[in-house]
Amino acid sequence: MKVLIPGALRSYTGASQVEALGDTLDGLFADLDRRYPGLRFRVLDEQHRLRPNLRVFVNGIGVRELGHALQPHDFVAVVLALSGG
Repeated sequence: MKVLIPGALRSYTGASQVEALGDTLDGLFADLDRRYPGLRFRVLDEQHRLRPNLRVFVNGIGVRELGHALQPHDFVAVVLALSGG
């Protein structure tokens, strides 16, 4: 499936959009980490949860559960949330 990568993580992938496999979001991030070592740690914290400054959208719908089922034709966008004041 196609995965949109935010600018802050493109140093891992070298591209704004990559292809990856996975039946769930967790599987997708595992595949991305195999292809681009170190990426998973930037997306998931030590408790194996999505980092609070990240949002993940599957076909335009926000998803937070790593067990969320994926289909091969899905489009996944990883987006960094803006913060500051």
